[in-house]
Amino acid sequence: MIPVQSGRDHTERLELSCDVVVVGSGASGAVVACTMAEAGYDVLVLEEGPFVPYTDYGAMRPSESLRYTWRGAAVTVAYGLGDTPHINMTMGRVVGGSSVLTGGVCFRVPPSILHRWRTERGIAEMTEEELEPYYQEVETAVHVEEVPEEMRSRSTKLFVLGAARRGIEMRPMKRNTEGCNGCGRCNFGCPHGAKLSVDLTYLPRAAHHGARILADCLVDRVTMKGDRAVGVTGRLLNGKHGKPGSEVVVHARRVVLAAGAAFTPLLLKRSGVHGVSGQVGKNVTVHPGFRTIALFDDKVEGWKGAMQSAYGDVHDPEGLTLTSLFIPPAVLAATMPGVGPELMRRAQNVPYLALFGGIIHDEGGGRVWPGLGREPILTYRMARHDRALIPALVRIMGEAFFAVGAKEIYIPVLGAPPLDADAFRAFPFETVKARDIECSSQHPLGSCRMGKTREHSVVDPLGKVWDTRELYVVDGSIVPTSLGVNPQLTIMTLATRIAHRLRETPLAS
Repeated sequence: MIPVQSGRDHTERLELSCDVVVVGSGASGAVVACTMAEAGYDVLVLEEGPFVPYTDYGAMRPSESLRYTWRGAAVTVAYGLGDTPHINMTMGRVVGGSSVLTGGVCFRVPPSILHRWRTERGIAEMTEEELEPYYQEVETAVHVEEVPEEMRSRSTKLFVLGAARRGIEMRPMKRNTEGCNGCGRCNFGCPHGAKLSVDLTYLPRAAHHGARILADCLVDRVTMKGDRAVGVTGRLLNGKHGKPGSEVVVHARRVVLAAGAAFTPLLLKRSGVHGVSGQVGKNVTVHPGFRTIALFDDKVEGWKGAMQSAYGDVHDPEGLTLTSLFIPPAVLAATMPGVGPELMRRAQNVPYLALFGGIIHDEGGGRVWPGLGREPILTYRMARHDRALIPALVRIMGEAFFAVGAKEIYIPVLGAPPLDADAFRAFPFETVKARDIECSSQHPLGSCRMGKTREHSVVDPLGKVWDTRELYVVDGSIVPTSLGVNPQLTIMTLATRIAHRLRETPLAS
């Protein structure tokens, strides 16, 4: 078990010193903390969420997991502006961050995206050759492996067959797992420790080399001395009901922000960072996601198998990625349409349901704003091209299920009844109001994006905030554009690249 201190155990003001303070213990923060600690630096990791050992979160019911490890009990929303759905945003709030709650999917940056970063964003360094050693380091550390076909659930197998009949090729996913038995609980904490999230990989290594980890600690701002970051301040969550209480002050020679795309920009704004770019909090991409549920006459029992195991790129229209998924039966039952007896009747059909999802490679119309309390406000305006892809995506998924004998389809439109094939094909998707569309995201990116000039970005290609010294950002907020695929491996790879440079760069005296 990782030696983690809890801010709740302190009753008075806490003052600490270190070489490097890392704000956030998720995929990127853990990578930097481990790399720097192994290089001999005195590292302190601060995490707002609690420490929940995998033996505990793996034994939780989904409802308990939502309460103790997810931010806002998984009801955080990016508010849609204009003709845009409201988007449910899921993020972790626990030691290990969102890596604890992902499906474990690991994609390298698509070559077309790297080309865009070089040509449109001017980041010439972003080549496959440049990133290769960092990919390999991460993939080895978290054991990235291909999901075998025999671990696919019947839900996924049905969709893959239907997609093939519609001319869409599906391929096996890769995940950071070892010894997975396909229990389908990845998003709620692996009960077997088979998903190698950073609380099982990088953070134990960091702690072994002397890194200190302080949970239940809310960082409010970066302390600046002129243009140089010299630490952070915040509050321990030792107040009544876990609210912010005693002050915590950290003196550090280097500050690394890894608080995620929703929180890092707020830290920069609150901190009065001299000359910080006007791009802070802008350019957010989210990969808007949509699911389609199909009812079959025979049992599917889609929870038996890997939660995510296959994916496919849709080339007509482009900009869509199909991705397998299934969620625990109790959660799926609770999301069925209807109330009272109608809901109960449909919930009984869960063993006969198959599920598949898709994401849109969006252009990025999101912003992060300060809220009245400690939570940010996220807004998002879909590009017209992206908005037009929603009906196309739903139709593709529905037709794939009908191609293998689905009886009815549940579409992601609030209040819509289940549709047979004729009703599905006649349904007026294009005229559905955006507010009636069910949409979710697990991939907020880009709010402090990387670039070549301060006018168009927040950090340089090595993660340093423009016009500052000893202040770096390493989380998903620096990803320059939407990826179109799950970002976990990209975030960890970019963080590894930055961490290698940081360990070789002497600290300011």
